Amino acid sequence: MSTEKSFEDLYRELEETVRKLETGDLPLADSLALFERSTRLAEQCNALLDGAELHVRQLLVRPDSSQEASTFEGWQNG
Repeated sequence: MSTEKSFEDLYRELEETVRKLETGDLPLADSLALFERSTRLAEQCNALLDGAELHVRQLLVRPDSSQEASTFEGWQNG
């Protein structure tokens, strides 16, 4: 059983952390701790997104080793 959180769980936690920071009703130490936590959560989310992008790129490689799409964003514009 995996103990790693999913992207969705991490993102929900990040959203909740940001909401708490946006209230502004926190002591400085608590705000700094939440900011630090939000930074770590954002890094984890980005790492998972980077991994997903790599996986998609690998799936789009043609048998002749050329790529189906030159950029990840390109699939939305086509």
